[in-house]
Amino acid sequence: MVHWSDEERKAITSIWGKVDVESAGHQALVRLLIVYPWTQRYFSSFGNLSSAAAILGNPKVKHHGKTVLTALGDAVKNMDNIKATFSKLSELHSEKLHVDPENFRLLGETLVIVLAGQFGAEFTPAVQAAWQKLLAVSISALSKQYH
Repeated sequence: MVHWSDEERKAITSIWGKVDVESAGHQALVRLLIVYPWTQRYFSSFGNLSSAAAILGNPKVKHHGKTVLTALGDAVKNMDNIKATFSKLSELHSEKLHVDPENFRLLGETLVIVLAGQFGAEFTPAVQAAWQKLLAVSISALSKQYH
């Protein structure tokens, strides 16, 4: 079990309360697919991902970005039991979708960049550290089925 300090909880929940899930999710997934183009292989059913403009304008990318951040919101709400919160998603991504768990880490990195851009000076090093911890715990939980 992960120990969360009061400061970490506050840093995460204060930012999360201001996150536009649809916009931030879309931006993070777009960034993932453009910066790490090999991740596109998991999204073959999404249609045209042939260019940055195509990815940016793809409605399935936008929808899935929102889905991903909505799931992360479940982790924020259940910080003391993220492993159980993501158990079904871990099974889905491992057993059915066969997603390389490294992609979870890459998506986490792109999300941190998006949040830093959105919140600027409010996204202090201490806030980033709390978010990095949340993402590391979430990634570990999503990767659990792979072990």
